[in-house]
Amino acid sequence: MPAPLESIRVLDMSRVMAGPWAGQLLGDYGADVIKIERPGSGDDTRQWGPPWLQGESAYFLSANRNKRSVTVNLSKTAGQKIIRELVLQSDVLLENYKVGTLAGFGLGPDDLLALNPRLIYCSISAFGQSGSRARELGYDAMMQAAGGLMSITGPAEEAAGGPQKVGVAISDIMAGMYATTAILAALNARSESGEGQHIDVPLYDSQVAWLANQSMNFLIGGETPGRMGTAHPNLVPYQVFRTADNELTLAVGNDRQFASCCAVLELEAAATDPRFRTMSERIANREVLIPLLQQKFLERESAEWLHLLREAKVPAGPVNSVAEVLSDDYAVERELVGHIDNANGDAVPFVVNPVDFQRTPVRYKTAPPLLGEHTNEVLCEQLGYSAADIDTLRENEVI
Repeated sequence: MPAPLESIRVLDMSRVMAGPWAGQLLGDYGADVIKIERPGSGDDTRQWGPPWLQGESAYFLSANRNKRSVTVNLSKTAGQKIIRELVLQSDVLLENYKVGTLAGFGLGPDDLLALNPRLIYCSISAFGQSGSRARELGYDAMMQAAGGLMSITGPAEEAAGGPQKVGVAISDIMAGMYATTAILAALNARSESGEGQHIDVPLYDSQVAWLANQSMNFLIGGETPGRMGTAHPNLVPYQVFRTADNELTLAVGNDRQFASCCAVLELEAAATDPRFRTMSERIANREVLIPLLQQKFLERESAEWLHLLREAKVPAGPVNSVAEVLSDDYAVERELVGHIDNANGDAVPFVVNPVDFQRTPVRYKTAPPLLGEHTNEVLCEQLGYSAADIDTLRENEVI
């Protein structure tokens, strides 16, 4: 069976994480993704090592599988011509240049939608294409901070430490996810109207949007959420507990699970205690309940508690390291790690796409490309350039 996006071609003119993440997802779903990079240096993240795999940074490898790399110098007229020619054969264009940069090259959304009215032109930027901050630059960490995430991430105010960022570029990744869903929605709209459109995905707005229950807690309750460590503002008990040898995470989502948890911990009286019977009561009295549970968890090791909690159908899990996640028996069972050989013959490891389609499977066609690996292929086979044309472009530093 063909992959879901087998007939779609994407021109990925983005770099770093948000745009490349969206491009990689579209590639996983079968799209032909052509990654446009600067000659000589390429995507910024190609230099973001160590670690390296034969000169390729792990960071770059994490977000660029299922793509073909073409180097184009956008400051050259001949380079701009190549982009326009590719746009005529493309369904989607992804970019995350500083606002106004591509328009200065005659490659802005108005320019390219006039050239190809069916094009889905998706722009990812720090603060969006309009507004007082549109021309400001921004990276993930500052978005986590400015967009409210760091204010609710990290130890509680009274504990040691301060605001923390998430350990991956989650603002970038979520903006990439929003971009992907928006592109798919726009492709669906185009199937009915025949018309493309420009999509504006700001990192800042995306970060604010996925604060989810925390922002709604403020809008409804009027109180500013704060840092709670691993605890949850709307669920109790729902956090990490120390055990005799390690730590585990307890995730009680309803009153039945709480009663079962109390039975496992031999704290049956707590299940019927008026202070703890309902979720609202447990939230109001968490300062009393949590120390009570913590004292019990210290009596046995994590493995024993986890066995008992799972037997009682109480959601709980270990606090695993990345190494444990990617190398344990369950990772093998779920085939979470794959390998694709690149053009140099190196086996490039990757974490698989988590989506499992019944009829149109995810494709792992190619490893993240070497810089400019497919320049000749694309110019020759898709645009009809001759070998002499390509040599001239290379001599003139266009590609």
